Amino acid sequence: MSIYYIYQDHNRCIGCYACEIHCKTKNELPVGPRLCRIIETEIKLIGGLPRQRFVFMPCFHCEDPWCVKACPTGAMQKRSKDGIVFVEHSLCVGCKSCITACPWGVPQWNPEIGKIVKCDYCKDRIDRGLEPACVTKCTTKALRFISASEASRLKRESFVKETYASLY
Repeated sequence: MSIYYIYQDHNRCIGCYACEIHCKTKNELPVGPRLCRIIETEIKLIGGLPRQRFVFMPCFHCEDPWCVKACPTGAMQKRSKDGIVFVEHSLCVGCKSCITACPWGVPQWNPEIGKIVKCDYCKDRIDRGLEPACVTKCTTKALRFISASEASRLKRESFVKETYASLY
């Protein structure tokens, strides 16, 4: 797993898709491939009011990524310094083995270049001390680029708050 994590505060996200738009713009992607996604949940009535959540889904940068194992050319790689999984386009032959291997559907086919594209946390921006484009342009500041350990702490705190809120 990467040492980084994109944490989403579900209570702040309004489903505006600015994260997806800025990701596609930064990566110059055509219609079709999406490196991150907002998944809409069903609408529920809470306190008589309709409520809906939006779940941000980037690549998980797995500890032992199946996409890397499935790649026959070594194009799909994992950086040793931070665990970011990325595509080395000079080695990609467009066989789509990584698409089949990934249980999350993260690698995407880019028909314009005939190669795979995927979320790499904007590693070029990280290497310059910047945050990923999706985080930088989040209109409600629902996305935060943090360490994996901080993400674990925030999730535990969120679970406790939600559990106690339902008890009273």
